Amino acid sequence: MLGEDFVEKVDAEFCRKNGDGGDVEFGEGTIQRHGGSRCEKMAKVSASVELILDTIKCPAEKKECVVMASNRVYTLQEHPGKSQCLHKPGMWLRVSSPCPPPVAALELRSVDLQSPRNNKEHHTREMGLKRLIVRRGQSFELQLHFNRPFHFGADYLTFVAETGPAPMELLGTRATFSLTQARKGNVWSAFDFTIDTNSLVVSLFTPANAVIGPYSLKIEISQDQGHSVAHPLGTFILLFNPWNAEDDVYLPSEILLQEYIMMDYGFVYKGHERFITAWPWNYGQFEEDIIDICFEILNKSLYFLENPSKDYSQRNDPVYVCRVVSAMINSNDDNGVLQGNWGEDYSRGVSPLEWNGSVAILRQWSARGRQPVKYGQCWVFAAVMCTVMRCLGVPTRVVSNFRSAHNMDGNLTIDTYYDQNAEMLPTQKRDKIWNFHVWNECWMIRKDLPPGYNGWQVLDPTPQQTSSGLFCCGPASVKAIREGEVHLPYDTPFVYAEVNADEVIWLFGDGQAQEILVHNTSSIGKEISTKMVGSDQRQNITSSYKYPEGSPDERSVFMKASRKMLDPRRASSPFLDLLGSRGSEDQPAQLQLHLARTPEWGQDLMLRLHAWRVPDRVHPRGPIRLLVRFSAQALLHQGETREPLWRQTVHLNLDFGQEIQWPLLLPHDNYRNKLTDEKLIRVSGIAKVEETGRSMLVLKDISLEPPHLSIEVSKRAEVGKALRVHITLTNTLTMALSNCTMVLEGSGLIDGQISKNIGTLVAGHTIQIQLDLYPIKTGPRQLQVLISSNEIKEIKGYKDIFVAASRAS
Repeated sequence: MLGEDFVEKVDAEFCRKNGDGGDVEFGEGTIQRHGGSRCEKMAKVSASVELILDTIKCPAEKKECVVMASNRVYTLQEHPGKSQCLHKPGMWLRVSSPCPPPVAALELRSVDLQSPRNNKEHHTREMGLKRLIVRRGQSFELQLHFNRPFHFGADYLTFVAETGPAPMELLGTRATFSLTQARKGNVWSAFDFTIDTNSLVVSLFTPANAVIGPYSLKIEISQDQGHSVAHPLGTFILLFNPWNAEDDVYLPSEILLQEYIMMDYGFVYKGHERFITAWPWNYGQFEEDIIDICFEILNKSLYFLENPSKDYSQRNDPVYVCRVVSAMINSNDDNGVLQGNWGEDYSRGVSPLEWNGSVAILRQWSARGRQPVKYGQCWVFAAVMCTVMRCLGVPTRVVSNFRSAHNMDGNLTIDTYYDQNAEMLPTQKRDKIWNFHVWNECWMIRKDLPPGYNGWQVLDPTPQQTSSGLFCCGPASVKAIREGEVHLPYDTPFVYAEVNADEVIWLFGDGQAQEILVHNTSSIGKEISTKMVGSDQRQNITSSYKYPEGSPDERSVFMKASRKMLDPRRASSPFLDLLGSRGSEDQPAQLQLHLARTPEWGQDLMLRLHAWRVPDRVHPRGPIRLLVRFSAQALLHQGETREPLWRQTVHLNLDFGQEIQWPLLLPHDNYRNKLTDEKLIRVSGIAKVEETGRSMLVLKDISLEPPHLSIEVSKRAEVGKALRVHITLTNTLTMALSNCTMVLEGSGLIDGQISKNIGTLVAGHTIQIQLDLYPIKTGPRQLQVLISSNEIKEIKGYKDIFVAASRAS
């Protein structure tokens, strides 16, 4: 029996070559149309239609033949033999399709990428609706308009998607796939099509491990798999897809996705462990040009410049992409986005404290020919990287680590030196303790690691040290850091030390370290913080990085990590010897420094020394005499200090069981014009016990509060409608704030920035500013306001604003 394929093929061939008559070759037989009367018979078909049959001549071995009659194709079964007439009593004819006229070549007239609909379904609507931006592992639809109806089986469509230079299927940068009725697995596919007159709606699927980036899309059209004609369909951008369970960045929580992908503002936490400040930041990852700048960043990396095709082929891997971005946010090896500056001269650029968000930085880098933007410090680097990674589709958050160790020699100790006058001394060693340090965490699967290390990974774009020859850091598994698995890539030992190193403070004199004042096992890695999900509050995530300080688990992990990081060929080291000893002996007294009132910039600082005897059997019960020398120094962000700005000496007699509260005054005139922009002061005290000759250290870091900025809005916020904003600032200082400027920023509220010069604000006076905003997008938004002056670089405030859709007037 011949099947349906035979009927359709003969039908198509017969009609294409001959219209409604003539001969057509098929296999070894010849179909002939006869007009004579010898075999003309009346045949009744199942549809009860009477037709005149044309005769057909075909080979005797064929058990089913096709005949043409009245422009219809019929199938005659059980052919009795080649010499007999086709019709036979009791034989039935099966009606097939009508014979169409000759078919014109299929030509593409237009294409609709349906960007508004697709972008909404792919969570990219915030990036705009004019161009197609989709996420991998998820299908999207497009509509093709032709010159005639599309015939599946006769018309053949092949799609070609390409990205990068010299695209190749072997590298994953070129995909060729034909139109099918159903999708087959996690591969490029065109399927699930519907035909409506001259248009074809088709779904395209990109695999969940596809290379991300800008793609060109074209279609090749052929009839009967003959000569093909190519037509461009347009371009689209493909991103990581944390909504898809097959993607390496899959995050199975809609609440977390809204926070770590869709939230375009947030907070960076700064200051000191006891004076943590929430610094509002505009990430702005959905501003329309930011996605293009993100791919510009990838295309300027040293990896790309060295081997463009190889670099593109690895852009399917979030581990690789994150590592490239970490290197490109700083400019140390290349023309990266930001140039770091930890000095105090920002005259050739912008102080790191004067940025409100990432958008202005990224746009400046792109507009000025990819020249590094001046200047950044850790919180700026991390905030800009957060923008880039959220834009590319990798769940990302900004994390602040207070008292963060910068351990360059890998011995897990940071050594600090003070002289007998309580002055913190500069050191030639590169090891230091930052007041705080800011990095990123990105969420991903780590297929390159043993099982159990998926989830949050540390990425640090601040250029502290090189990794594989470039200034980048990570991804280091947070779980690996907690468990002390410092042998795992990337840069896990460095990050482990940032949160777990021990601090050893030495008394220095006569050109050498004389005694250990403090061996502190719990002073590094404090109050590790990030923004709480769905809230403006701070979340303490220290427990995800280490076990509770002083617990058996924490010390066990520390010893495991230290043995892996130290040279295994050494039987012992001064550091391990120190860990095994008591360090400094117990002291007969204890000292603490307290603030007597809230420290405000421009005011005298009131402190109180609290001293008391230790009631135990080790020390004699008689009185002891203490000589306490105090020093105050401006504390720089990276843990260094300036020359002392205040000194004082106190003599104390402390009897057994006695407590003393001794007041200390640090006048405003002593620190005026002597602090850095961050307004941090370290007060140190060295107390020498005359009876024992031993020394004790007491420390207090003070963060000065700037004047408070308030922001209010007058009414309901709507897209396109004027929104009145009231900004109020009172100068609570004893001096004027000169050359004040105000910058407003907020994605969805303002296109770019609004800047305004507001002159001088006299001491004790209040300034009120009113202006109108015209919101651009609906949803939750944040307005950031920064006022800078010669005296204080950063007076920041923010206001959360929900923008509703415009109501019809």
